[in-house]
Amino acid sequence: MIETNRLYIVDTTEADIEIIMEMERHQDNRNYVWSGTYEDHKAEIEAEDILLFTIKQKADNSVVGFALNRIDFKSDIFELRRIVMSKKGIGYGKEAMEALLKYAFEERKINRFWLDVYPDNHTGIRLYESLGMHCDGILRQNNKSERGYLDQKVYSLLKEEYFQRGL
Repeated sequence: MIETNRLYIVDTTEADIEIIMEMERHQDNRNYVWSGTYEDHKAEIEAEDILLFTIKQKADNSVVGFALNRIDFKSDIFELRRIVMSKKGIGYGKEAMEALLKYAFEERKINRFWLDVYPDNHTGIRLYESLGMHCDGILRQNNKSERGYLDQKVYSLLKEEYFQRGL
């Protein structure tokens, strides 16, 4: 378990899958994240290189988000595939991201943390840049969705950058 001031970040169980799917499909999120099936999420829970976390409020233990991550053990790389918060505008996303960075660099001893984001996800981009993440470039028309072919911006943070910034 990862703990912050207001949140618990815990391993997802099969009982959490429906809540995760609801968050993926919610109108505030569906344009920015891929939606998985029940079977997809069950396989993610069981995979050794995937970390699917449920994010809960400490106050009442209710689910307020999730984060899907993949670890490349050979290259010491932590990939944030998705992070979704159901309670927006109160800093939970930043708190969870800071905790994931700390977990990845300090506990998992990874060398590189990275993610991709659609260029129109302005909230996500502001968050990643506020955490000192570097924009590595744009993968042009990298994903086909209901909205058409979409670019993806790649952001990363290296171990030495993390420790230099004191995040």
